[in-house]
Amino acid sequence: MARKCQITGVGPISGSNISHAHNKTKRRFLPNLQKKRIWVKELNKFVTVKLTASALRTISKNGTGQIAKLVQEGKIKAR
Repeated sequence: MARKCQITGVGPISGSNISHAHNKTKRRFLPNLQKKRIWVKELNKFVTVKLTASALRTISKNGTGQIAKLVQEGKIKAR
């Protein structure tokens, strides 16, 4: 499964490790992904999504309407 948030689309980004001598080597910054089972009131069922911690806080603030919309479009599977 891809390391990508199903809600916001955030994925890995690239950057550099920089040593004390200022040598640069490539590295990846991975998002803080969590697999979470969320109750969606609009659909009256649980939906398991893989999302970032910041997206999880946004959902608890704004509600589950965005998840319901993605499930109805078929972009997220509902159990």
